[in-house]
Amino acid sequence: MILFVDMDEVIADTYGAHIEIYNAEFKGELTTEICKGSEVWHMVPEAHQDSVRKHATRRGFFRNLKPIAGSQEILSKLANKHEIYIASAAMQFPNSLEEKSEWLDEHFPFLPWQNRILCGHKHILKGDLLIDDRSFNLENFDGRSLQFTSPHNVNTEGFERVNTWFEIGEKLL
Repeated sequence: MILFVDMDEVIADTYGAHIEIYNAEFKGELTTEICKGSEVWHMVPEAHQDSVRKHATRRGFFRNLKPIAGSQEILSKLANKHEIYIASAAMQFPNSLEEKSEWLDEHFPFLPWQNRILCGHKHILKGDLLIDDRSFNLENFDGRSLQFTSPHNVNTEGFERVNTWFEIGEKLL
């Protein structure tokens, strides 16, 4: 099968990074649990919202993300069985192109650069499966869609949901 895997909130923890940065800069006490069901920037005072929305424009933001638990192990096994492409909507943050590529080199060295698609819209992807956290990316994909649970999408319905990489492994290995 040809599998497309999103980066942010699927293999890279951007949500947690937003919370960490906000808490450090504003002496906040946000947690994933407090923010559950919403975007992080919605959960801060209005005066701080623009700052949170701009985290992704900062140098180093994408380079320093933590991998989502189980993603390295399960993707490595899937790569032995299927054709895996990382498909990330990186174009809105130009600095992310280099940082995401370096991050993938470090954390997913078994996925060659030829299998990285840094794009705008994902409706152009043609394959068997898309794993993504954003419903708008899954809506127009022609193959099977798996919505990876992220704190922001816990209330979203209408897609086959997976909560962990180990669930993905159970479905696809």
